[in-house]
Amino acid sequence: MPMTLPAAVLFDLDGTLLDSEDLWWDAECRVVSSWGGTWTREDQAHCLGGPLERVTTYMARETGSPHGPDLIGAELLAEMESLLRAGALEWRPGALELLTECRGAGVPTALVSASHRRLLDAVADAVADHPGMPDPAFDTTVAGDEVDQGKPHPEPYLEAARRLGVPIDACVVIEDSPTGVASGQASGAFVLAVPHLVDIPQHDRRHVIASLEGVTLDDLRAWASLPG
Repeated sequence: MPMTLPAAVLFDLDGTLLDSEDLWWDAECRVVSSWGGTWTREDQAHCLGGPLERVTTYMARETGSPHGPDLIGAELLAEMESLLRAGALEWRPGALELLTECRGAGVPTALVSASHRRLLDAVADAVADHPGMPDPAFDTTVAGDEVDQGKPHPEPYLEAARRLGVPIDACVVIEDSPTGVASGQASGAFVLAVPHLVDIPQHDRRHVIASLEGVTLDDLRAWASLPG
């Protein structure tokens, strides 16, 4: 990748841009407890970064639910959207600042998430309300219910690059989970991994850092340009 601005910066949502794992935890616990089941932090870690269908299938199988995955999914989405639109948002350190710098520099941005469209819209509305953030806050958003194959398959990131009209190998993907990192790397993008709940090792075309706090476009440019 040449020492120029990235062709685009593609942000994951949960755990990367938004500190939403506790919101998901609250929503999951509410849904599971409604039928007398138990949801643990180990269950949450097992499902980290996965598409909704995989999470709800796991929930139906492991928690003694009287409901199937589709009904669980509807309940979970309703709980999550309610929490998001109530303003229960907490940004990951440095994430909103980096997004703001990208927008100010004219670098195309995308929000690429396993979450469904209704949740991405709720978050995009909240981001656009942030002082100094252009509306829309992202040039495109790709939701988990808009692709045939979700993360760890590369389709979500390939679709984002297609919509933006940029080569995927000139993009930087920012992710927090092994599932999301696998998706970004399989797409051919350079991946900046910011582990949240699960450790992620260094690898070719991947840079791992503890936080986005203080990270700039110059940093993305430099890391993505390193050999290997």
